[in-house]
Amino acid sequence: MSDKNRKKSDIISVAKAARVSPSTVSRYFNHPDLLKLATRRRIERAVRKEGYIRNRAAQTIHGIRSGTIGVLVPTIDHTIFAEVVQAFSDAVADEGFTILLASHGYDQQREYAILRKFLEHRVDGIALTGLDHDEAVFQLIESQSVPTVMMWNYAADSLYPSIGADNELAGRMISQHVLSMGHREVACLFAPGAGNDRAKARSRAILNTLADAGVDVPQDWQLTTVYSVSESKRQAFALFSSTKRPTALICGNDILATGAIYAAAKAGLRLPEDISITGIGDFKGSSEFEPGLTTVRLPARRIGQRAGLTLAAAIKDPEADRTGAHCAPELVVRGSCRAI
Repeated sequence: MSDKNRKKSDIISVAKAARVSPSTVSRYFNHPDLLKLATRRRIERAVRKEGYIRNRAAQTIHGIRSGTIGVLVPTIDHTIFAEVVQAFSDAVADEGFTILLASHGYDQQREYAILRKFLEHRVDGIALTGLDHDEAVFQLIESQSVPTVMMWNYAADSLYPSIGADNELAGRMISQHVLSMGHREVACLFAPGAGNDRAKARSRAILNTLADAGVDVPQDWQLTTVYSVSESKRQAFALFSSTKRPTALICGNDILATGAIYAAAKAGLRLPEDISITGIGDFKGSSEFEPGLTTVRLPARRIGQRAGLTLAAAIKDPEADRTGAHCAPELVVRGSCRAI
């Protein structure tokens, strides 16, 4: 008989190959912690040998968990979200779950549509990015009673457990550092705030902190650009090429700061002698510039891990603690911002 016509294996054939009962095989998938290590290894060898794939859809009908978690992020283009997702995925994998990952491009209506698809696949839990979402998103989660966490941004009074950093605090920290270096002619390069509560919180805190210190940022020095090195480079180069330029540029995250650093080099400016540049995030590579980028570290891996463990616990035990967690940002001083 050809491989193509070979009958698909089932839980009975796996049990026979492993010399255990079908219920033990079922326990291997659903509660592996209840089995001895030797038994788990024997069943695993049998599963591989038989090529067995369990029918998640059929199990869901009978009330058994699907073993999947839906993770929604704004984009997977940037390193920082990749770090969060990787840490989240590693954490839930240790608890027996896999993830379904999708990006919505900062579009709340698209986020809602993707969430519906996730729920149609009977995911066991949902991880959202940030705190601001369309009301329909919250209504859908509530109607389905699906365990949910919100990661990356933190607020003590968030509707669902939030695990992340206080982005307003991050904005205050970087602007206070720039002020402590004596800078009073300061420009800002922000990401758009639409659908992005992290960007809004940072920009608001930065401008307010500067204003409280008597530093008013001129309107034409308040730049906004998408998360793009090339676009931030273009905007920063125009700023640096103007007749009057700032002594410091505060960027809303390290991606924008990267473009600004390239723009400074193109404009023939020395960093930090001619211009100081700062970011927020401490992405991979931010320390490798010469000089390294002064920024505020947002602990991406810690956020992802804590969010994953919190959600996995809530899925397994409806009575589990669902409190959020503040993963505090940290000022990282390198050489890109100097005192004047």
